Amino acid sequence: MTDDAADRHVARWRDHWIDIPFDPQVEGVVVRIGLLMRYLRSTKEEAAAKVGLQGFEYDTLHSLMIRDTPGVASPGSLANDLGVSPAGISGRLDSLEKAGYLQRSPGPDDRRKIIVEVTAAGADIWRRAMTVRSTAEEDLVKVLDAAEQKTLNRLLKKMMLSIETD
Repeated sequence: MTDDAADRHVARWRDHWIDIPFDPQVEGVVVRIGLLMRYLRSTKEEAAAKVGLQGFEYDTLHSLMIRDTPGVASPGSLANDLGVSPAGISGRLDSLEKAGYLQRSPGPDDRRKIIVEVTAAGADIWRRAMTVRSTAEEDLVKVLDAAEQKTLNRLLKKMMLSIETD
């Protein structure tokens, strides 16, 4: 099989830093995961741009749409999900509300609480970006047959569970 960027990275590391503990298999896995994440981030940014969104706008709409209560959340729960500050989420919500992609309203039980809700336009632009993004993700994964996809999913889940329980 042809060398990839991770193979070249491992070869450079192995040839130059022999005094540092190094397992080429571990390094290969970690580098490949990182490079795949970089690729997936770029395809997400491209999908967002293709429909006229900035990456952070797409991320906010995506977080809003994939909830247990699709399209509805509090600003605090969105901020928590996205790992941004309350001030940061306010700025994001301001721009998305101005664009007509969401609306904020007082909570039904407590008017001091704010509820964020996606609009029809927000759901539409998110769906359009998701279609572009899904195509890129499917193109990446389809190089594996169904059995390989199942195996990879099982192995990645095993790795995920090891960090989720730490």
